[in-house]
Order: sequence, then structure tokens, then C-alpha cells
Amino acid sequence: MAPPPAGLVLVALLALVLALALAPAPARGDKPARGGASSSIAAGAETEPSSAVFPLYGDVYPHGLYYVAMNIGNPPKPYFLDVDSGSDLTWLQCDAPCRSCNEVPHPLYRPTKSKLVPCVHRLCASLHNGLTGKHRCDSPHEQCDYVIKYADQGSSTGVLINDSFALRLTNGSVARPSVAFGCGYDQQVRSGDLSSPTDGVLGLGTGSVSLLSQLKQRGVTKNVVGHCLSLRGGGFLFFGDDLVPYQRATWTPMARSAFRNYYSPGSASLYFGDRSLGVRLAKVVFDSGSSFTYFAAKPYQALVTALKDGLSRTLEEEPDTSLPLCWKGQEPFKSVLDVRKEFKSLVLNFASGKKTLMEIPPENYLIVTENGNACLGILNGSEIGLKDLSIIGDITMQDHMVIYDNEKGKIGWIRAPCDRAPNDINTVHGFEEGYCWPQFLPGIIGLPNEDCPAYYRSNKERFAKAQGGGR
Repeated sequence: MAPPPAGLVLVALLALVLALALAPAPARGDKPARGGASSSIAAGAETEPSSAVFPLYGDVYPHGLYYVAMNIGNPPKPYFLDVDSGSDLTWLQCDAPCRSCNEVPHPLYRPTKSKLVPCVHRLCASLHNGLTGKHRCDSPHEQCDYVIKYADQGSSTGVLINDSFALRLTNGSVARPSVAFGCGYDQQVRSGDLSSPTDGVLGLGTGSVSLLSQLKQRGVTKNVVGHCLSLRGGGFLFFGDDLVPYQRATWTPMARSAFRNYYSPGSASLYFGDRSLGVRLAKVVFDSGSSFTYFAAKPYQALVTALKDGLSRTLEEEPDTSLPLCWKGQEPFKSVLDVRKEFKSLVLNFASGKKTLMEIPPENYLIVTENGNACLGILNGSEIGLKDLSIIGDITMQDHMVIYDNEKGKIGWIRAPCDRAPNDINTVHGFEEGYCWPQFLPGIIGLPNEDCPAYYRSNKERFAKAQGGGR
């Protein structure tokens, strides 16, 4: 699960909760808006579901996250959200007023009282049950408050609100459904770094409060989400099933009973090259909110032993501040593609069926640091309290299209050139009136990026004022 957007560790500490562009007016040829502009949570659409596709920004290293620009409010304004398939709640840092907020790319979202979701609403109950397993309302007039606590003792406190999301669909229409999401007005972090490349988190889990579930309820898209994270940075995200290669992808049933609201393919055996390591990852989840991959203690130790036993004599272990286990070659590595001849592929063999395999080539478990070292991007999850849980993070999902099909109850993946995004997402809207561009622009956009730093510098006073009520 992704953390509050600044200060918290950008790796699998993010992954688990302890309790667990300005969209333009429809152009000529656009069909009428679907989903309606109503503020009612129960509002629905009248036409067949379509799909929506969005460009992604960021990378595994050195930035440590992938994020998307979403258009929220009326009129819609763009906000950058950390893409997180390991959590349900979508939320923005919010001026409600703000007690403690981080320095973010856009002005804080400002709610109105009429948009508050009442405590008695079913989505409030779903949110609370997912976080603490308890839901209580002393009065039907109460607002829906929440507190999310993270593994590094950071937290986000907020209130559930209801506002429109503007989505340009692949059928040519523009949908503006009204959905519930979090307004986070108090972020507590342990790090001194109070700036963040994102305004919040995009929760894409299986719970009914997730954005995907709400879009399904309103008839905007099917309950299918996929992402394609490019090894070169960037990629794309999609809602709906129009892009899904059903016949060519590898599929495995979701093990829903294993982890509530997580995308789990169940257990898997681990191979190094063509050799079984004799260990099993008992509980596996896919989590785009985790930069790196985490194995439980026994599979991790078996992997490290196999790696060290198979190392070329041209490599030797080298300390590096980026990750715990790194190697240097005779000359510094220039990119992760240079290490493929030095390391073997890993394979996960999922127990759900025959030949349900995920190959993990070296570039999907190693990074090359600024020092030219190759570092292992699979970490020991037991060291951060994950116990027997293993997390497939962004590094392992790079250059795969990964699909979470909640309609059919299965997870799929297929190797794909994720930097070759569908043509209809190459035009990014929402930055025409002073909003800053994403900090980490992928090659599919190819534009200079000078606005964000200027925005940060020019708004230090505003952010300092917003921090006045915090710690």
C-alpha cells in the first residue's frame, strides 16, 4: 500500500496499513458526458461501460514510485496520485483546513460541507471495516472520519467526501461521475522531508470504497484495472477491459480469502534459472504501492544463497547506500540491461494451475545505482514485520501489463513494451492554467520539466503556513 505522499519510506514499509488534465470541455465529436454531474453517490450511468487510459510518471529508481494525473472537482483540476493496488481508499491532501500537510505539486483540495459523506453511509462502514474491522456512528448527522496508520508510525487523518472525477473514455465520451474519496487534513510523518511529488494516493484495491468499485457501480467502467510500468520510466494505467489481451496473457485465480482487499494469486514455488530452490512463497500479493519486491525470510535467504553461489568471478560484493545487497563489476554498470549476462532469471510457479509462471529476468529484480553498482531489489520482508507475506512490487512488474479482473476474479500478466502507450493518452490535459507538470516525465511525453521546482519555490510561505497546525 502506498503511504501518505511524503516522508514515509517509499518501499514496502509503504505496503501495509497497520490496521491493515483539468479535463477539457468535450471537443467536437465528443459524446455527452456519462455518469452525470450529480453529487449523489448513488448516481448511475445510462450507457454501456467503456474504458479510460492514463499516462503514468515516475520509476522504481531513483524516484521510487509511479503516479498518475487525475482530474477532480467541479471544475476539474489535476492532482498527482500514487498508484496503489494494495489499498482501497483514494485520498488527497486537503485544506479542511489543513492541520499538517506536506509540500505538494498543486494547491490543496478544498472541500465544501455539502460534499461530506455521512457516517451512516455504507461506504463509510466499508472504509472503517477495512481499516479497523469496526464501524460506529453515534449520530446519523456525523461525518465519516478516518485515520490510516502506516508501518513506520506515520499516519493520515481525514474525512470522507464526495466529488466528481472527470474521465475521458475510449468510446469518445467524457464521464464525470461523483465518487467518495478521502480528504486528508493531517499527515504525520517521521522524515524531515516535507515535499512530495504527489498530492495523494489512488486506491485501486478490491473494496467497495475503491475508485474502481465505485466506477463499476455507476456503470462508467467494468471492475477491471491494469497497469504497464515501463523499465525506462513512465507507462500507462487503464480502467475497464478494452485493452485486456485475454487470449495471450497468463491468468491465475484471485485468492480473495487469503488477504481481504489485496490482489493475491495465492502461493508460488521459487526457481533460480531452471533449478528449484525448494522453497514456497506461501502468501503472495501484487502491490503497485511498493517500489521493491519482498520475500518472506526463508525464500529470501534461499534466493541470496543461490545468487551468491552463481556469481561470476568478475563480480564482487560492494556496499551501497541504496539497498542492502549490491555488487560491482570490473567497470561500473551503465544500466540495468548491462547486468543480464551476469545473473539468471527467477521464476514464480503459482500453485493455482499448470504453467502459471511468471518469469523475473535480472532487470526485474536488480537496479543499477548512481555508483554503477547492481543492487538486489528483492528485500527481506521479515525485517519490516511482513512475516510470511511476500509482495510483488513495481520492480518485478516492470514491462509487464498486469491486469486485475474483478469481474472474472482473476489476475493476469503479459510481457509488454510499456513505454509504447496507447495513442489516445499522449495528450495530457490540465496544466494550461499554472498547474505544474509531473516531476518525472516519461519518454512518451518528451517535454521539459521546469514548472514543478518553480512552483515549490514560489509556495514555500503557503506550505509553511499550512504546516503551522502540525507538529
